[in-house]
Amino acid sequence: PTARPDQPDPSATYKVPVDGAQARGPAGAKITIVEWADFQCPFCSRVEPTMAELMKDYEGELRHVYMHNALPMHNRALPAALAAEAAGRQGKFWQMYALLFEHQRELTDENFVKWAKKLKLDTKRFKRDMKDPQLTEHIAQQQQLATSLGARGTPAFFVNGRFLSGAQPKEAFKVLIDEELAEADRLLAAGTPRAQLYETIVADGRTAP
Repeated sequence: PTARPDQPDPSATYKVPVDGAQARGPAGAKITIVEWADFQCPFCSRVEPTMAELMKDYEGELRHVYMHNALPMHNRALPAALAAEAAGRQGKFWQMYALLFEHQRELTDENFVKWAKKLKLDTKRFKRDMKDPQLTEHIAQQQQLATSLGARGTPAFFVNGRFLSGAQPKEAFKVLIDEELAEADRLLAAGTPRAQLYETIVADGRTAP
Protein backbone atom coordinates (compact mmCIF):
# COMPACT_ATOMS: atom_id res chain seq x y z
CA PRO A 1 0.00 0.00 0.00
CA THR A 2 1.09 3.56 -0.66
CA ALA A 3 0.88 6.24 2.00
CA ARG A 4 -0.53 9.74 1.74
CA PRO A 5 2.22 12.34 2.26
CA ASP A 6 0.91 13.14 5.77
CA GLN A 7 0.64 9.48 6.83
CA PRO A 8 3.36 7.03 7.81
CA ASP A 9 4.76 4.90 4.99
CA PRO A 10 3.76 1.23 5.57
CA SER A 11 7.02 0.06 3.97
CA ALA A 12 9.22 2.09 6.36
CA THR A 13 10.26 1.53 9.98
CA TYR A 14 9.50 4.26 12.51
CA LYS A 15 11.27 5.00 15.77
CA VAL A 16 8.37 4.71 18.20
CA PRO A 17 9.43 5.18 21.84
CA VAL A 18 7.46 3.16 24.39
CA ASP A 19 8.82 4.58 27.67
CA GLY A 20 6.15 5.16 30.28
CA ALA A 21 3.36 3.53 28.26
CA GLN A 22 1.12 0.73 29.50
CA ALA A 23 2.24 -2.66 28.18
CA ARG A 24 1.31 -6.33 28.44
CA GLY A 25 3.55 -9.18 27.39
CA PRO A 26 7.29 -9.66 28.03
CA ALA A 27 9.60 -6.64 27.82
CA GLY A 28 12.03 -8.72 25.73
CA ALA A 29 9.37 -9.85 23.25
CA LYS A 30 10.40 -10.36 19.62
CA ILE A 31 7.39 -8.32 18.47
CA THR A 32 6.18 -5.03 19.95
CA ILE A 33 2.83 -3.72 18.71
CA VAL A 34 2.25 -0.10 19.68
CA GLU A 35 -1.41 0.86 19.42
CA TRP A 36 -2.84 4.38 19.47
CA ALA A 37 -6.52 4.23 20.33
CA ASP A 38 -9.51 6.09 21.77
CA PHE A 39 -11.89 4.37 24.18
CA GLN A 40 -14.91 5.98 22.48
CA CYS A 41 -13.85 4.95 18.96
CA PRO A 42 -16.02 2.07 17.63
CA PHE A 43 -13.24 0.77 15.36
CA CYS A 44 -10.90 0.58 18.38
CA SER A 45 -13.35 -1.60 20.30
CA ARG A 46 -13.81 -3.76 17.19
CA VAL A 47 -10.08 -4.55 17.00
CA GLU A 48 -9.66 -5.26 20.74
CA PRO A 49 -10.65 -8.97 20.42
CA THR A 50 -8.10 -9.28 17.58
CA MET A 51 -5.37 -7.98 19.89
CA ALA A 52 -6.41 -10.49 22.57
CA GLU A 53 -6.23 -13.33 20.01
CA LEU A 54 -2.80 -12.22 18.82
CA MET A 55 -1.54 -12.16 22.42
CA LYS A 56 -2.60 -15.83 22.70
CA ASP A 57 -1.39 -16.88 19.23
CA TYR A 58 2.07 -15.39 19.84
CA GLU A 59 2.25 -15.92 23.60
CA GLY A 60 5.68 -15.04 24.95
CA GLU A 61 6.72 -13.45 21.63
CA LEU A 62 4.41 -10.42 21.59
CA ARG A 63 4.20 -7.24 23.64
CA HIS A 64 1.18 -4.95 23.27
CA VAL A 65 1.84 -1.30 24.14
CA TYR A 66 -1.16 1.02 24.48
CA MET A 67 -0.97 4.75 23.75
CA HIS A 68 -3.81 7.25 24.04
CA ASN A 69 -5.16 9.34 21.19
CA ALA A 70 -8.37 10.72 22.70
CA LEU A 71 -9.91 12.44 19.68
CA PRO A 72 -11.59 15.83 20.32
CA MET A 73 -14.82 14.69 18.57
CA HIS A 74 -15.32 12.11 21.34
CA ASN A 75 -16.19 14.01 24.51
CA ARG A 76 -15.81 10.97 26.80
CA ALA A 77 -12.53 9.71 25.34
CA LEU A 78 -10.26 11.80 27.58
CA PRO A 79 -12.15 11.00 30.82
CA ALA A 80 -12.02 7.30 29.85
CA ALA A 81 -8.27 7.53 29.20
CA LEU A 82 -7.84 9.15 32.62
CA ALA A 83 -9.90 6.35 34.22
CA ALA A 84 -7.66 3.73 32.59
CA GLU A 85 -4.45 5.46 33.70
CA ALA A 86 -5.82 6.04 37.22
CA ALA A 87 -6.58 2.30 37.41
CA GLY A 88 -3.07 1.68 36.07
CA ARG A 89 -1.61 3.42 39.10
CA GLN A 90 -3.14 0.59 41.13
CA GLY A 91 -1.99 -2.12 38.72
CA LYS A 92 -5.33 -2.56 36.94
CA PHE A 93 -4.90 -0.71 33.63
CA TRP A 94 -5.72 -3.68 31.39
CA GLN A 95 -8.72 -4.71 33.46
CA MET A 96 -10.15 -1.16 33.19
CA TYR A 97 -9.22 -1.07 29.48
CA ALA A 98 -11.40 -4.17 28.92
CA LEU A 99 -14.35 -2.66 30.81
CA LEU A 100 -14.11 0.65 28.95
CA PHE A 101 -14.24 -1.03 25.54
CA GLU A 102 -16.92 -3.49 26.66
CA HIS A 103 -19.17 -0.64 27.87
CA GLN A 104 -18.15 1.92 25.25
CA ARG A 105 -21.56 3.63 25.18
CA GLU A 106 -21.66 4.03 28.97
CA LEU A 107 -18.52 6.07 29.69
CA THR A 108 -19.87 8.13 32.60
CA ASP A 109 -17.99 9.28 35.69
CA GLU A 110 -20.41 7.24 37.80
CA ASN A 111 -19.57 4.10 35.85
CA PHE A 112 -15.83 4.74 36.12
CA VAL A 113 -16.19 4.69 39.92
CA LYS A 114 -18.49 1.63 39.76
CA TRP A 115 -15.91 -0.25 37.67
CA ALA A 116 -13.12 0.88 40.00
CA LYS A 117 -15.06 -0.71 42.88
CA LYS A 118 -15.60 -3.85 40.78
CA LEU A 119 -11.82 -4.05 40.31
CA LYS A 120 -11.36 -3.57 44.08
CA LEU A 121 -9.44 -0.32 43.64
CA ASP A 122 -9.06 2.29 46.35
CA THR A 123 -11.83 4.53 44.98
CA LYS A 124 -10.72 7.66 46.85
CA ARG A 125 -7.27 7.36 45.32
CA PHE A 126 -8.83 6.52 41.93
CA LYS A 127 -10.96 9.70 41.93
CA ARG A 128 -7.98 11.77 43.07
CA ASP A 129 -5.73 10.31 40.37
CA MET A 130 -8.33 10.99 37.67
CA LYS A 131 -7.94 14.70 38.46
CA ASP A 132 -4.13 14.61 38.51
CA PRO A 133 -2.76 17.06 35.89
CA GLN A 134 0.26 14.76 35.44
CA LEU A 135 -2.00 12.07 33.93
CA THR A 136 -3.64 14.61 31.60
CA GLU A 137 -0.16 15.72 30.50
CA HIS A 138 0.95 12.10 30.03
CA ILE A 139 -2.02 11.46 27.71
CA ALA A 140 -1.38 14.73 25.83
CA GLN A 141 2.26 13.75 25.24
CA GLN A 142 1.18 10.41 23.76
CA GLN A 143 -1.24 12.24 21.45
CA GLN A 144 1.52 14.63 20.38
CA LEU A 145 3.75 11.66 19.56
CA ALA A 146 1.01 10.16 17.37
CA THR A 147 0.65 13.49 15.55
CA SER A 148 4.42 13.81 15.03
CA LEU A 149 4.49 10.33 13.44
CA GLY A 150 1.47 11.13 11.25
CA ALA A 151 -0.74 8.55 12.99
CA ARG A 152 -3.71 10.86 13.48
CA GLY A 153 -6.60 8.40 13.14
CA THR A 154 -7.59 5.59 15.49
CA PRO A 155 -6.77 2.85 15.82
CA ALA A 156 -3.21 3.14 14.50
CA PHE A 157 -0.58 0.46 14.98
CA PHE A 158 3.19 0.13 14.65
CA VAL A 159 4.41 -3.47 14.49
CA ASN A 160 8.12 -3.31 15.37
CA GLY A 161 7.95 0.21 13.99
CA ARG A 162 6.00 -0.64 10.81
CA PHE A 163 2.70 1.19 10.34
CA LEU A 164 -0.68 -0.50 10.06
CA SER A 165 -3.77 1.71 9.92
CA GLY A 166 -7.27 0.99 11.19
CA ALA A 167 -9.19 -2.02 12.50
CA GLN A 168 -7.46 -4.58 10.29
CA PRO A 169 -8.30 -8.31 10.28
CA LYS A 170 -6.00 -10.62 12.23
CA GLU A 171 -4.42 -11.89 8.99
CA ALA A 172 -3.08 -8.40 8.19
CA PHE A 173 -1.32 -8.29 11.55
CA LYS A 174 0.00 -11.83 11.13
CA VAL A 175 1.66 -11.01 7.80
CA LEU A 176 3.65 -8.19 9.44
CA ILE A 177 4.30 -10.14 12.64
CA ASP A 178 5.66 -13.16 10.77
CA GLU A 179 7.97 -10.96 8.67
CA GLU A 180 9.22 -9.20 11.80
CA LEU A 181 9.70 -12.48 13.69
CA ALA A 182 12.17 -13.56 11.01
CA GLU A 183 14.06 -10.28 11.37
CA ALA A 184 14.05 -10.56 15.17
CA ASP A 185 15.43 -14.10 14.97
CA ARG A 186 18.18 -12.87 12.65
CA LEU A 187 19.18 -10.13 15.11
CA LEU A 188 19.10 -12.50 18.09
CA ALA A 189 21.28 -14.99 16.21
CA ALA A 190 23.73 -12.15 15.53
CA GLY A 191 24.03 -11.51 19.27
CA THR A 192 21.50 -8.74 19.99
CA PRO A 193 20.35 -9.11 23.63
CA ARG A 194 16.60 -9.74 23.94
CA ALA A 195 16.27 -6.83 26.37
CA GLN A 196 17.57 -4.47 23.65
CA LEU A 197 15.78 -6.07 20.70
CA TYR A 198 12.98 -3.55 20.12
CA GLU A 199 15.26 -0.54 20.58
CA THR A 200 17.74 -2.09 18.11
CA ILE A 201 15.03 -2.72 15.50
CA VAL A 202 13.66 0.85 15.60
CA ALA A 203 16.96 2.67 16.35
CA ASP A 204 17.40 4.04 12.82
CA GLY A 205 13.68 4.45 12.15
CA ARG A 206 11.97 7.57 10.91
CA THR A 207 10.52 10.05 13.40
CA ALA A 208 8.07 11.76 11.02
CA PRO A 209 6.00 10.70 7.98
